[in-house]
Amino acid sequence: MNIRDKVIIVTGVGSGIGRELALCLLSKGALVAGVDLSAASLDETAVLATRNKHPFRGFVVNVADRQSVDALPEQVIAEFGKVDGIINNAGIIQPFLRLNELDYSIIERVMNVNFYGTLFVTKAFLPHLLKRPEAHIVNLSSMGGFVPVPGQTVYCAAKAAVKLMTEGLAAELAHTGIRVTVVCPGAVASNIRANSGLKGPTTPEANGAARTAHASKVLPASKAAAIIVRGMEKDKSHVFVGKDAAFMDKFYRLSPPFAARTIARKMRALLPK
Repeated sequence: MNIRDKVIIVTGVGSGIGRELALCLLSKGALVAGVDLSAASLDETAVLATRNKHPFRGFVVNVADRQSVDALPEQVIAEFGKVDGIINNAGIIQPFLRLNELDYSIIERVMNVNFYGTLFVTKAFLPHLLKRPEAHIVNLSSMGGFVPVPGQTVYCAAKAAVKLMTEGLAAELAHTGIRVTVVCPGAVASNIRANSGLKGPTTPEANGAARTAHASKVLPASKAAAIIVRGMEKDKSHVFVGKDAAFMDKFYRLSPPFAARTIARKMRALLPK
């Protein structure tokens, strides 16, 4: 999709990959409607966005609140007159604990933000996207969406659900003008740990993933955003962000048990004894 002059929704735009996605899109001539739970973080992104000539407008919305999400298209269209694409980037991780140690309130929160948040935003904007001659939906899954990570089982389950939902949606929309992309990031430097209210190790998207590989392999958020936007422009069905994600995709398809054991060995030290 040619993103110039297109109105793109980006969720989780207050920091990390989301913020960099907004700035990257603006630099390429898009108009961005940024969505975030934190008004303060949203304001920080808005200040950075003023460096670009193209409009940025922030909306404080909890993507896990369906009623608030359902009201968002009307607000965005009132501001911009149309909507041409969405990038569902908002997400949180779970505490680095085994499933048996996770409280149901945490499980529900992780599923609500990561899966239902993506679903709610997609459903809310889909009728409007279908009216456009060209549109695009980008959903962020994870390397953990296709390979299990001990201590992040519910997070991985949510991201796997996002992956399969996105792939199914792509098949359903193949006859329309909407293209659909699922993104699987590997180790990316981001604020997902802090945004999740956690202090411990994190998932393949976050800085804690550096413990599973050399720190130099952690991709800056700006580079991750550029890869995602380029995949959107090229209408790619799947985008693997980082060499680790691309390698693990091939490794896991070759031997799922061996790949899972390899990840488990690397992550075992991070789990509580």
